[in-house]
Amino acid sequence: MKIGFAQLNPTVGDLSGNFEKIAAAYRRLSTAGADLVLTPELSVSGYPPQDLVFKSRFVPQNLEMVERLQGVVERAALLVGFVDRNEGRGKPFHNAAALLQSGTPMQKTHKSLLPTYDVFDEDRYFEPARGVAPLSFRGHKIGVTICEDIWTEHYLPRPLYDIEPVRSLVEQGAEFIVNLSASPFNLRKPAIRREMVAALARAHRRSICYCNAVGGNDELVFDGNSIAMNPDGVLIAQLPAFRESDTVIEIESAPAIVLPPEDEPADLCGALALGVRDYLGKCNFKSAVLGLSGGIDSAVVAVIAVEALGSRNVVGVSMPSPYSSRGSIADALALAQNLEIQCLEIPIASAFAAFKEQFREIFSGRPEDATEENMQSRLRGMILMSLSNKFGHLLLTTGNKSELAVGYCTIYGDMAGGLAVISDVPKTMVYQLARWINRNGVIIPISTIEKPPSAELKPDQIDQDTLPPYEILDEILRLYVEENLSARDIVAHGFDEKTVRWVQRRVDLNEYKRAQAAPGIKVTSRAFGVGRRMPLAQKYID
Repeated sequence: MKIGFAQLNPTVGDLSGNFEKIAAAYRRLSTAGADLVLTPELSVSGYPPQDLVFKSRFVPQNLEMVERLQGVVERAALLVGFVDRNEGRGKPFHNAAALLQSGTPMQKTHKSLLPTYDVFDEDRYFEPARGVAPLSFRGHKIGVTICEDIWTEHYLPRPLYDIEPVRSLVEQGAEFIVNLSASPFNLRKPAIRREMVAALARAHRRSICYCNAVGGNDELVFDGNSIAMNPDGVLIAQLPAFRESDTVIEIESAPAIVLPPEDEPADLCGALALGVRDYLGKCNFKSAVLGLSGGIDSAVVAVIAVEALGSRNVVGVSMPSPYSSRGSIADALALAQNLEIQCLEIPIASAFAAFKEQFREIFSGRPEDATEENMQSRLRGMILMSLSNKFGHLLLTTGNKSELAVGYCTIYGDMAGGLAVISDVPKTMVYQLARWINRNGVIIPISTIEKPPSAELKPDQIDQDTLPPYEILDEILRLYVEENLSARDIVAHGFDEKTVRWVQRRVDLNEYKRAQAAPGIKVTSRAFGVGRRMPLAQKYID
């Protein structure tokens, strides 16, 4: 049987646009000889639709699109993801898939396993399937699953479910398994998916076709990487990462394929660029603006922005203060030249002096401190937001995960903006990404990478005046934020207790800052944002 993969990039809520995208992919794949065309999970509505499903016309209109797709279907069948009504007790909707065939009544199946952890909240909206059964197609029995239905216990955060949809489908005679998925990206997850699907194929001696969504939706990036495995668990198809694609696979006879080794920085860059491109595109922005300090964070964000939007659609702004080094100013200009982007120079020295003068009497007798440092950051934020307002650019913030974690950032200053591009990228990973960017020649000035990182908000300042070395900080943060270890457990890993306690307290105290931060693109197993819920007013210390 020839299976067509429509690895699509739906836009949440763009029901008519998603219909056109699905219909166009169906026609291409049908013409290419597919017998059955697969689309991603909730491809009609986009994933995740969140509370849009509660709007009175949203689900009915999504159902109308499914009916329209039934009219598009000709020789090949189409398997499409959508939001179905729940006519019985429980939550109002089902996460569903419809098998559409010409001249045949629609067959439907509902998602059984509803993830409600990390970034997922499906139990808020959907009722699980009351049972599973194979769907009939040209005399064959197809086992249709939806995303989480195929995830086995070993690959979940903990044992969560009492049923195994794939096993049940195989026991009922399903000849092969298909999965409509919207599985968000994080580093190393594509390899985990391949490993899991291969093990499942071997265990049940069934081919498995896994069609994943691609694209950015708010903080989530879906990486594509759709796959097919034969009954031996051998990979026979792998669609590209981070872009739409379609292909037809003959599952009974397709040869094995071998993938090149994982390239983590390439995956990271691809995910971030896609997240930026789609966030701007789906929010109707055409260009971006960002501050260029001459530091490594803004340099990496600028490169990602150019990759996502093209150099003509990115504007950099150098805003030197009395404490900015000549080297940093030169590095910012060199980066802009290397990227061929416009670079505005707007010094803040006179504005800073005028602002301090306003407080001269009020602050009389008090030494300069973080107040004056933050004034500079907030002046820069005001400049950048003014350019955003005047020219319609989206302002990209450039803070990394390490800084955001411990509050080494200025609320209403360098945190101001519409999208936090690297807020889930630890500082040590930012350095890895910068070196990867320069792998074929210098784009980011070498001095930007080699000089000690500094906010340059006071004389001779470097980050390590305030922070532990980033190699230590990032590992403590990984254990505390991503692994949820207590301070005592982290100390047991060999870290200095005073340092661990300082990091822990800084993370906890700065929840209020992160609650007001721009949305950030999730690329690690646990990001600040949609997948992490912490109270702001709390007193727990382990």
